[in-house]
Amino acid sequence: MAPSRGLGLPQLRSIFATSTDPRGNMALARRSFSSFAERLADPGNKFQSYLSRSRDPYLNLSIEDYILRNSPPDSTVLFLYTNRPCIVIGRNQNPWTEVNLCMLDAATHGGRAAKDTEPPAIGDVHLVRRRSGGGAVFHDEGNLNWSITCPRGDFTRDKHAEMAVRALRKLGVDRARVNERHDIVLDQGHTKRSAEPNDTHRTPYTVHEGGSRPLKVSGSAYKLTRARALHHATTLLASPNLHIIPQYLRSPAKKHIQAKGVESVSSPVGNIGLDMTLFQKRLQEEFAAMYSGGAGKHSAVQTLGEEHLNIPDIRRGYDELRTEDWMWSQTPQFTVNLQPFDGIHVEMKVHHGIIKTFDANGATHSAGSLEEVRSALVDQKLQDIRNWNKHLRSRIDSWEDHHSVVADRLEELLPIPQLSTC
Repeated sequence: MAPSRGLGLPQLRSIFATSTDPRGNMALARRSFSSFAERLADPGNKFQSYLSRSRDPYLNLSIEDYILRNSPPDSTVLFLYTNRPCIVIGRNQNPWTEVNLCMLDAATHGGRAAKDTEPPAIGDVHLVRRRSGGGAVFHDEGNLNWSITCPRGDFTRDKHAEMAVRALRKLGVDRARVNERHDIVLDQGHTKRSAEPNDTHRTPYTVHEGGSRPLKVSGSAYKLTRARALHHATTLLASPNLHIIPQYLRSPAKKHIQAKGVESVSSPVGNIGLDMTLFQKRLQEEFAAMYSGGAGKHSAVQTLGEEHLNIPDIRRGYDELRTEDWMWSQTPQFTVNLQPFDGIHVEMKVHHGIIKTFDANGATHSAGSLEEVRSALVDQKLQDIRNWNKHLRSRIDSWEDHHSVVADRLEELLPIPQLSTC
Protein backbone atom coordinates (compact mmCIF):
# COMPACT_ATOMS: atom_id res chain seq x y z
CA MET A 1 0.00 0.00 0.00
CA ALA A 2 1.29 3.46 -0.88
CA PRO A 3 2.16 5.70 2.03
CA SER A 4 -0.25 8.43 3.12
CA ARG A 5 0.32 11.89 1.69
CA GLY A 6 0.20 13.52 5.15
CA LEU A 7 1.34 17.13 5.53
CA GLY A 8 3.87 18.38 3.00
CA LEU A 9 7.15 19.92 4.16
CA PRO A 10 6.28 23.48 3.00
CA GLN A 11 3.10 23.40 5.10
CA LEU A 12 4.96 22.08 8.13
CA ARG A 13 7.75 24.66 7.86
CA SER A 14 5.11 27.40 7.84
CA ILE A 15 3.44 26.00 10.94
CA PHE A 16 6.70 25.57 12.87
CA ALA A 17 8.07 28.98 11.87
CA THR A 18 4.93 30.62 13.18
CA SER A 19 4.70 28.52 16.34
CA THR A 20 8.26 29.37 17.43
CA ASP A 21 7.79 33.12 16.81
CA PRO A 22 7.07 34.79 20.18
CA ARG A 23 4.59 37.08 18.38
CA GLY A 24 2.84 34.16 16.76
CA ASN A 25 -0.58 32.72 17.46
CA MET A 26 -0.65 29.90 20.04
CA ALA A 27 -3.46 28.30 18.08
CA LEU A 28 -0.96 27.53 15.31
CA ALA A 29 1.43 25.97 17.83
CA ARG A 30 -1.38 23.71 19.02
CA ARG A 31 -2.10 22.84 15.41
CA SER A 32 1.47 21.63 14.89
CA PHE A 33 1.42 19.04 17.66
CA SER A 34 -2.22 18.05 17.25
CA SER A 35 -1.59 17.33 13.57
CA PHE A 36 1.17 14.89 14.61
CA ALA A 37 -1.11 13.03 17.04
CA GLU A 38 -3.88 12.79 14.45
CA ARG A 39 -1.60 11.75 11.62
CA LEU A 40 0.18 9.16 13.75
CA ALA A 41 -3.07 7.53 14.93
CA ASP A 42 -4.73 7.53 11.50
CA PRO A 43 -5.18 3.85 10.52
CA GLY A 44 -4.86 4.88 6.88
CA ASN A 45 -1.23 5.92 7.40
CA LYS A 46 0.53 2.59 7.07
CA PHE A 47 4.03 4.02 6.59
CA GLN A 48 5.11 7.21 8.32
CA SER A 49 8.36 9.16 8.65
CA TYR A 50 9.35 11.74 11.29
CA LEU A 51 12.45 13.81 12.03
CA SER A 52 13.17 15.59 15.33
CA ARG A 53 14.87 18.99 15.37
CA SER A 54 15.29 18.76 19.17
CA ARG A 55 18.58 17.69 20.75
CA ASP A 56 16.90 16.82 24.08
CA PRO A 57 17.36 13.07 24.77
CA TYR A 58 14.45 12.97 27.22
CA LEU A 59 12.09 14.46 24.64
CA ASN A 60 13.26 12.29 21.76
CA LEU A 61 12.96 9.08 23.77
CA SER A 62 9.49 10.15 24.95
CA ILE A 63 8.33 10.87 21.40
CA GLU A 64 9.68 7.48 20.39
CA ASP A 65 7.71 5.78 23.17
CA TYR A 66 4.60 7.74 22.19
CA ILE A 67 4.94 6.47 18.62
CA LEU A 68 5.23 2.90 19.91
CA ARG A 69 2.07 3.24 22.01
CA ASN A 70 -0.12 5.27 19.68
CA SER A 71 0.63 4.28 16.08
CA PRO A 72 -1.83 1.89 14.38
CA PRO A 73 -0.97 -1.78 15.03
CA ASP A 74 -0.34 -2.53 11.35
CA SER A 75 1.73 0.59 10.62
CA THR A 76 5.49 1.02 10.26
CA VAL A 77 7.06 4.28 11.45
CA LEU A 78 10.55 5.73 10.97
CA PHE A 79 11.78 8.31 13.50
CA LEU A 80 15.18 10.02 13.23
CA TYR A 81 16.80 12.15 15.94
CA THR A 82 20.15 13.44 17.22
CA ASN A 83 20.85 14.08 20.91
CA ARG A 84 23.21 16.47 22.67
CA PRO A 85 26.03 14.67 24.55
CA CYS A 86 24.60 12.02 26.84
CA ILE A 87 25.09 8.47 28.02
CA VAL A 88 21.99 6.33 27.50
CA ILE A 89 21.79 3.08 29.46
CA GLY A 90 19.36 0.21 28.93
CA ARG A 91 16.19 -0.33 30.93
CA ASN A 92 17.74 -3.17 32.95
CA GLN A 93 21.26 -1.86 33.43
CA ASN A 94 23.27 -0.80 36.46
CA PRO A 95 24.72 2.73 36.05
CA TRP A 96 27.51 1.99 38.58
CA THR A 97 28.83 -0.86 36.42
CA GLU A 98 28.26 0.80 33.03
CA VAL A 99 29.37 4.41 33.49
CA ASN A 100 32.34 6.25 34.98
CA LEU A 101 30.09 8.29 37.25
CA CYS A 102 32.95 10.15 38.93
CA MET A 103 34.06 11.45 35.55
CA LEU A 104 30.49 12.29 34.59
CA ASP A 105 29.89 14.18 37.84
CA ALA A 106 33.15 16.11 37.64
CA ALA A 107 32.40 17.22 34.10
CA THR A 108 28.75 18.09 34.60
CA HIS A 109 28.67 19.72 38.01
CA GLY A 110 32.23 20.62 38.86
CA GLY A 111 32.35 17.76 41.35
CA ARG A 112 35.30 15.49 42.03
CA ALA A 113 38.26 16.20 39.80
CA ALA A 114 39.14 13.46 37.36
CA LYS A 115 42.24 11.49 38.27
CA ASP A 116 45.53 12.28 36.57
CA THR A 117 45.25 8.97 34.75
CA GLU A 118 41.90 9.94 33.22
CA PRO A 119 41.50 12.16 30.15
CA PRO A 120 39.75 15.50 30.54
CA ALA A 121 35.97 15.26 30.37
CA ILE A 122 34.03 17.10 27.67
CA GLY A 123 31.60 19.11 29.80
CA ASP A 124 27.89 18.70 30.40
CA VAL A 125 26.92 15.08 29.64
CA HIS A 126 23.48 13.79 30.53
CA LEU A 127 22.82 10.34 32.01
CA VAL A 128 19.59 8.82 30.71
CA ARG A 129 17.87 5.47 31.28
CA ARG A 130 15.77 4.49 28.27
CA ARG A 131 12.74 2.17 28.27
CA SER A 132 14.22 -0.46 25.96
CA GLY A 133 16.80 -3.11 26.78
CA GLY A 134 20.32 -3.38 25.45
CA GLY A 135 23.60 -1.80 26.49
CA ALA A 136 25.02 1.62 27.27
CA VAL A 137 25.78 4.03 24.41
CA PHE A 138 27.19 7.52 24.05
CA HIS A 139 25.20 10.02 21.98
CA ASP A 140 26.32 13.39 20.62
CA GLU A 141 25.69 15.66 17.64
CA GLY A 142 27.82 13.42 15.40
CA ASN A 143 25.53 10.45 15.96
CA LEU A 144 22.21 9.84 14.18
CA ASN A 145 19.65 7.72 16.01
CA TRP A 146 17.07 5.91 13.95
CA SER A 147 14.10 3.90 15.17
CA ILE A 148 11.53 1.73 13.47
CA THR A 149 8.21 0.87 15.08
CA CYS A 150 6.42 -1.96 13.29
CA PRO A 151 3.96 -4.84 13.82
CA ARG A 152 5.49 -7.39 16.17
CA GLY A 153 4.91 -10.16 13.67
CA ASP A 154 7.06 -8.33 11.10
CA PHE A 155 9.96 -7.76 13.49
CA THR A 156 13.38 -9.37 13.19
CA ARG A 157 16.61 -8.16 14.79
CA ASP A 158 18.31 -7.75 11.40
CA LYS A 159 15.60 -6.44 9.09
CA HIS A 160 16.05 -2.71 9.63
CA ALA A 161 19.78 -2.88 10.38
CA GLU A 162 20.04 -4.32 6.87
CA MET A 163 18.01 -1.34 5.62
CA ALA A 164 20.57 1.01 7.21
CA VAL A 165 23.45 -0.95 5.63
CA ARG A 166 21.86 -0.63 2.19
CA ALA A 167 21.61 3.12 2.73
CA LEU A 168 25.28 3.28 3.73
CA ARG A 169 26.42 1.25 0.75
CA LYS A 170 24.52 3.51 -1.63
CA LEU A 171 26.57 6.35 -0.17
CA GLY A 172 29.80 4.48 -0.94
CA VAL A 173 30.43 2.84 2.45
CA ASP A 174 31.22 -0.61 1.06
CA ARG A 175 32.73 -1.93 4.31
CA ALA A 176 29.41 -1.74 6.20
CA ARG A 177 27.61 -4.92 7.24
CA VAL A 178 25.38 -6.40 9.95
CA ASN A 179 27.30 -8.71 12.29
CA GLU A 180 26.18 -11.71 14.34
CA ARG A 181 25.18 -9.44 17.25
CA HIS A 182 22.85 -7.47 14.94
CA ASP A 183 25.12 -4.41 15.11
CA ILE A 184 26.45 -2.52 12.09
CA VAL A 185 30.23 -2.67 11.72
CA LEU A 186 32.87 -1.54 9.25
CA ASP A 187 35.17 -4.35 8.16
CA GLN A 188 38.89 -3.56 8.43
CA GLY A 189 40.37 -6.16 6.10
CA HIS A 190 43.21 -4.94 3.90
CA THR A 191 42.55 -7.18 0.91
CA LYS A 192 39.45 -6.78 -1.23
CA ARG A 193 37.84 -10.12 -2.03
CA SER A 194 34.80 -11.08 -4.04
CA ALA A 195 31.49 -10.79 -2.23
CA GLU A 196 27.83 -10.83 -3.15
CA PRO A 197 26.78 -7.14 -3.44
CA ASN A 198 23.35 -7.79 -1.90
CA ASP A 199 24.70 -9.74 1.08
CA THR A 200 24.33 -7.28 3.98
CA HIS A 201 26.22 -9.64 6.33
CA ARG A 202 29.45 -9.82 4.38
CA THR A 203 31.67 -7.34 2.54
CA PRO A 204 34.74 -7.64 0.30
CA TYR A 205 36.78 -6.78 3.42
CA THR A 206 35.30 -9.31 5.86
CA VAL A 207 37.97 -11.26 7.79
CA HIS A 208 36.70 -14.30 9.70
CA GLU A 209 39.84 -15.22 11.63
CA GLY A 210 42.73 -13.03 12.72
CA GLY A 211 43.38 -9.63 11.26
CA SER A 212 41.89 -6.33 12.39
CA ARG A 213 38.60 -6.41 14.27
CA PRO A 214 35.67 -4.61 12.63
CA LEU A 215 34.78 -1.20 14.02
CA LYS A 216 31.32 -0.93 15.53
CA VAL A 217 29.42 2.06 14.15
CA SER A 218 25.87 1.20 15.21
CA GLY A 219 24.38 -0.66 18.17
CA SER A 220 20.74 -1.67 18.55
CA ALA A 221 18.16 -2.04 21.30
CA TYR A 222 14.60 -3.34 21.22
CA LYS A 223 11.28 -3.11 23.01
CA LEU A 224 8.41 -5.49 22.33
CA THR A 225 4.77 -5.05 23.31
CA ARG A 226 1.87 -7.41 22.65
CA ALA A 227 1.24 -6.02 19.17
CA ARG A 228 4.19 -3.75 18.39
CA ALA A 229 7.98 -3.82 18.16
CA LEU A 230 10.47 -0.97 18.52
CA HIS A 231 13.98 -1.29 17.09
CA HIS A 232 16.24 1.71 17.60
CA ALA A 233 19.91 2.17 16.89
CA THR A 234 22.79 4.61 16.87
CA THR A 235 24.87 5.53 13.83
CA LEU A 236 28.31 7.05 14.46
CA LEU A 237 28.75 9.39 11.52
CA ALA A 238 31.21 12.04 12.73
CA SER A 239 31.43 12.12 16.52
CA PRO A 240 34.05 14.60 17.80
CA ASN A 241 34.20 12.65 21.07
CA LEU A 242 35.27 9.27 19.75
CA HIS A 243 38.57 9.40 21.68
CA ILE A 244 36.87 9.75 25.06
CA ILE A 245 33.75 7.58 24.71
CA PRO A 246 35.49 4.44 26.07
CA GLN A 247 36.53 6.37 29.20
CA TYR A 248 32.97 7.43 29.94
CA LEU A 249 31.78 3.83 29.49
CA ARG A 250 34.45 2.24 31.70
CA SER A 251 33.39 1.95 35.35
CA PRO A 252 36.06 1.63 38.06
CA ALA A 253 33.45 -0.08 40.27
CA LYS A 254 32.53 -2.87 37.88
CA LYS A 255 34.92 -5.46 39.30
CA HIS A 256 33.49 -4.90 42.78
CA ILE A 257 29.83 -5.38 41.83
CA GLN A 258 27.87 -8.55 41.17
CA ALA A 259 24.74 -7.40 39.39
CA LYS A 260 21.59 -8.79 37.87
CA GLY A 261 20.47 -7.22 34.62
CA VAL A 262 22.19 -6.64 31.29
CA GLU A 263 25.89 -5.93 30.87
CA SER A 264 27.23 -4.03 27.88
CA VAL A 265 29.65 -5.75 25.51
CA SER A 266 32.67 -3.58 24.71
CA SER A 267 33.71 -3.22 21.08
CA PRO A 268 36.14 -0.95 19.23
CA VAL A 269 34.17 1.89 17.65
CA GLY A 270 34.73 4.20 14.72
CA ASN A 271 33.15 7.02 12.71
CA ILE A 272 31.65 6.31 9.31
CA GLY A 273 32.60 9.75 8.04
CA LEU A 274 29.32 10.86 6.44
CA ASP A 275 27.39 14.11 6.48
CA MET A 276 24.39 13.94 8.83
CA THR A 277 21.84 15.46 6.43
CA LEU A 278 23.01 13.27 3.55
CA PHE A 279 22.59 10.06 5.55
CA GLN A 280 19.21 11.17 6.94
CA LYS A 281 17.91 11.70 3.43
CA ARG A 282 19.33 8.41 2.14
CA LEU A 283 17.84 6.48 5.08
CA GLN A 284 14.42 8.09 4.56
CA GLU A 285 14.57 7.15 0.88
CA GLU A 286 15.57 3.57 1.69
CA PHE A 287 12.70 3.31 4.18
CA ALA A 288 10.23 4.64 1.61
CA ALA A 289 11.50 2.28 -1.08
CA MET A 290 11.33 -0.67 1.31
CA TYR A 291 7.65 -0.07 2.11
CA SER A 292 6.30 1.40 -1.13
CA GLY A 293 6.69 -1.83 -3.10
CA GLY A 294 9.26 -0.22 -5.35
CA ALA A 295 6.76 2.42 -6.47
CA GLY A 296 9.29 5.12 -5.74
CA LYS A 297 6.86 7.23 -3.70
CA HIS A 298 8.34 8.84 -0.60
CA SER A 299 6.31 9.36 2.55
CA ALA A 300 6.12 13.01 3.60
CA VAL A 301 8.50 13.65 6.49
CA GLN A 302 7.01 15.57 9.44
CA THR A 303 9.35 17.52 11.70
CA LEU A 304 8.86 17.31 15.48
CA GLY A 305 10.17 19.45 18.33
CA GLU A 306 9.68 20.96 21.78
CA GLU A 307 6.09 22.03 21.11
CA HIS A 308 5.13 18.34 21.15
CA LEU A 309 5.63 18.36 24.92
CA ASN A 310 2.11 19.79 24.90
CA ILE A 311 0.84 16.28 24.16
CA PRO A 312 0.02 14.97 27.68
CA ASP A 313 1.39 11.45 27.15
CA ILE A 314 4.69 12.79 25.81
CA ARG A 315 4.96 15.21 28.74
CA ARG A 316 4.32 12.41 31.25
CA GLY A 317 6.98 10.21 29.69
CA TYR A 318 9.41 13.13 29.54
CA ASP A 319 8.91 14.01 33.21
CA GLU A 320 9.33 10.37 34.28
CA LEU A 321 12.65 9.92 32.47
CA ARG A 322 14.06 12.96 34.29
CA THR A 323 13.31 11.68 37.81
CA GLU A 324 15.87 10.32 40.27
CA ASP A 325 13.61 7.33 40.91
CA TRP A 326 13.64 6.33 37.23
CA MET A 327 17.41 6.56 37.00
CA TRP A 328 18.52 4.97 40.29
CA SER A 329 15.58 2.98 41.73
CA GLN A 330 15.02 1.07 38.49
CA THR A 331 18.46 -0.54 38.88
CA PRO A 332 18.20 -4.34 39.22
CA GLN A 333 19.44 -5.93 42.45
CA PHE A 334 23.20 -5.87 42.96
CA THR A 335 25.84 -6.65 45.57
CA VAL A 336 28.90 -4.55 46.32
CA ASN A 337 31.82 -6.59 47.62
CA LEU A 338 34.81 -4.54 48.73
CA GLN A 339 37.74 -6.78 49.49
CA PRO A 340 39.70 -5.91 52.62
CA PHE A 341 41.07 -2.35 52.58
CA ASP A 342 42.76 -0.95 55.68
CA GLY A 343 41.71 -4.16 57.42
CA ILE A 344 37.99 -3.73 56.63
CA HIS A 345 35.79 -5.95 54.45
CA VAL A 346 32.43 -4.62 53.22
CA GLU A 347 29.51 -6.36 51.56
CA MET A 348 26.40 -4.36 50.69
CA LYS A 349 23.23 -5.51 48.94
CA VAL A 350 21.05 -3.02 47.07
CA HIS A 351 17.56 -3.65 45.67
CA HIS A 352 15.57 -1.05 43.70
CA GLY A 353 18.14 1.52 44.73
CA ILE A 354 17.66 0.86 48.46
CA ILE A 355 20.43 -0.53 50.69
CA LYS A 356 18.99 -3.76 52.11
CA THR A 357 22.01 -5.11 53.96
CA PHE A 358 25.41 -3.75 54.94
CA ASP A 359 27.98 -6.03 56.54
CA ALA A 360 31.39 -4.74 57.56
CA ASN A 361 34.06 -6.37 59.67
CA GLY A 362 37.68 -5.78 60.50
CA ALA A 363 40.06 -7.53 62.84
CA THR A 364 41.41 -4.28 64.28
CA HIS A 365 38.09 -2.43 64.61
CA SER A 366 35.31 -2.88 67.15
CA ALA A 367 32.09 -4.45 65.99
CA GLY A 368 30.17 -1.60 67.59
CA SER A 369 31.85 1.14 65.56
CA LEU A 370 31.18 -0.68 62.29
CA GLU A 371 27.61 -1.36 63.41
CA GLU A 372 27.10 2.40 63.46
CA VAL A 373 27.92 2.49 59.76
CA ARG A 374 25.40 -0.29 59.09
CA SER A 375 22.66 1.50 61.04
CA ALA A 376 23.33 4.70 59.13
CA LEU A 377 23.00 3.03 55.72
CA VAL A 378 20.43 0.20 55.82
CA ASP A 379 17.06 1.15 54.30
CA GLN A 380 18.50 4.30 52.76
CA LYS A 381 17.93 5.16 49.09
CA LEU A 382 21.24 5.59 47.31
CA GLN A 383 19.91 8.70 45.56
CA ASP A 384 19.25 10.31 48.96
CA ILE A 385 22.82 9.78 50.17
CA ARG A 386 24.50 11.83 47.42
CA ASN A 387 27.68 12.25 49.52
CA TRP A 388 28.84 9.26 51.58
CA ASN A 389 31.08 11.23 53.95
CA LYS A 390 28.49 13.87 54.71
CA HIS A 391 25.74 11.27 55.14
CA LEU A 392 27.73 9.11 57.58
CA ARG A 393 29.13 12.04 59.57
CA SER A 394 25.62 13.34 60.18
CA ARG A 395 24.55 9.97 61.66
CA ILE A 396 27.60 8.73 63.58
CA ASP A 397 28.20 10.42 66.93
CA SER A 398 31.76 9.32 67.55
CA TRP A 399 33.60 9.68 64.24
CA GLU A 400 36.77 7.59 63.86
CA ASP A 401 39.42 7.25 61.19
CA HIS A 402 38.11 3.95 59.90
CA HIS A 403 34.72 5.55 59.28
CA SER A 404 36.46 7.90 56.87
CA VAL A 405 38.14 4.93 55.21
CA VAL A 406 34.76 3.28 54.55
CA ALA A 407 33.13 6.53 53.42
CA ASP A 408 35.98 7.45 51.08
CA ARG A 409 35.97 4.00 49.50
CA LEU A 410 32.21 4.12 48.89
CA GLU A 411 32.52 7.66 47.54
CA GLU A 412 35.16 6.50 45.08
CA LEU A 413 33.27 3.49 43.76
CA LEU A 414 29.60 4.40 44.22
CA PRO A 415 29.16 8.10 43.54
CA ILE A 416 25.59 9.34 43.20
CA PRO A 417 25.80 12.37 40.92
CA GLN A 418 23.03 14.91 40.64
CA LEU A 419 21.28 14.31 37.36
CA SER A 420 21.61 16.96 34.70
CA THR A 421 18.12 17.53 33.30
CA CYS A 422 18.27 21.03 31.85
